Amino acid sequence: MGTRERVMFGVYCFTGLRRGDAARLGRQHIRNGVITIDTEKTGTRVTIPVLPELAEILTAGPTGELSIIASKKGQPLRKEVVGTLFKKACRAAGIPNKSAHGIRKAAATRAANNGATVATLEAIFGWEGGQMAALYTKAADRRKLAADHMEKLSKSGTSIPAPSGEVRAVGQKD
Repeated sequence: MGTRERVMFGVYCFTGLRRGDAARLGRQHIRNGVITIDTEKTGTRVTIPVLPELAEILTAGPTGELSIIASKKGQPLRKEVVGTLFKKACRAAGIPNKSAHGIRKAAATRAANNGATVATLEAIFGWEGGQMAALYTKAADRRKLAADHMEKLSKSGTSIPAPSGEVRAVGQKD
């Protein structure tokens, strides 16, 4: 807490914003505990509440005004610089080959595993058309369905039904 690296991680983890949108995110995008920003890639407006975890991280700072993720002097940073700083922070923490996009994917996976629908994921992540969100919900739905219904294999009343015809001896061929 209290580091620019933690602010970057918090913004990625608790907003699901892409690197470019995270770099642009500033106090002007937050009103009454809600982030509203038009995404850089698609122009889709996302409106997402500031989660308590993110509010705590932002309060600890350091943050800038025009951009939450800022230089040491509080100035906005280009998205490429933000991406490079985050990758360096991951390497320094002993987590090689991680990026802002990886945190976005983890956030989408976490939301899907916690029951987010395709429509919910699209609203949070600024996706459209259902394809991207379906990638995350398909795996989560399969895991949940299997976990919720596995007992149906054991509640059949009997084991394998007895064959109706004559049974041959082991090794006997017709």
